[in-house]
Amino acid sequence: QWILRDIPLGRNIQTVRMEKDMTQKEVIEEDTGNIEAGRRNIKASDLKALKILFDVDYEEFFKD
Repeated sequence: QWILRDIPLGRNIQTVRMEKDMTQKEVIEEDTGNIEAGRRNIKASDLKALKILFDVDYEEFFKD
């Protein structure tokens, strides 16, 4: 089941990744690609790992 459908979480993750000049391959290609495309929901542990990897606040992922 999807949570927070009204927030473009995948697109926000993609935006942050691109701002950090990183490829999907550098950020666990398959999982991140599916999250960015909205085909896979994200686990809290994945979100925490991306926060650390991108060195951003969680708010970056939850912009409207």
